[in-house]
Parts: sequence; structure tokens; C-alpha cells
Amino acid sequence: MSATPEPVFEAPWHAQLFALTVHLNEAGHFEWTDWAARFGAMLKQHGLSKELNGGEDYFTAWLATLEGFLAEIKMTDPEAVEEMRAAWEHAYLHTAHGDPVTLDGTFAP
Repeated sequence: MSATPEPVFEAPWHAQLFALTVHLNEAGHFEWTDWAARFGAMLKQHGLSKELNGGEDYFTAWLATLEGFLAEIKMTDPEAVEEMRAAWEHAYLHTAHGDPVTLDGTFAP
């Protein structure tokens, strides 16, 4: 009888963030070496105050790196990213436990 493999990622958003980053690289939006240098610097910065074990702290650093890198190469507008984050936070905080979290339609990019 085979054992069930452990999940590679602790949370679905970790896998989604990883997949998005790989997709953007493969689509030619940036070189992996550029990404790795920025991510390494972010891990070093975050690692000074947190234990980076491949879980939440690690992927929070990953997200911060990707957001900053995409803003640097003009693929995102940091203000729009913050507005979207705030809209999702508001939706999360105002959704009944167990209900799906969705945007209420008031977000306008």
C-alpha cells in the first residue's frame, strides 16, 4: 500500500504564486537569474527577523519580491496592486465564516 504524498506547498496561494512566477519567466517577461538575485536579497532581508522554512514567511517574501520586480519592470502599478489587496482584505474580513470570499463588484481598476 502506497503512502499519500505530502503536499509540496503548505497553502494553495503558495502554489499559485510559484506557478505565476514561473509562467511570467517562461513568457519572457524577465530572466530567472534576475528574479533569483532579487528573491535572494529579499530572503536575506526577511531572514534577519523571521525563520524562513518554506512556508508562510518564505512565500510572503516571494510575493513582496514579485510585486516589487513587476513594478520595477513596469508590468504592474503598485497603487493598483495595493487597491486590489485592500479590496480582497475587506472582502475577507466581511465574509461570513465558511462562505466563499469574493469581491463585491465595487473594485474598479
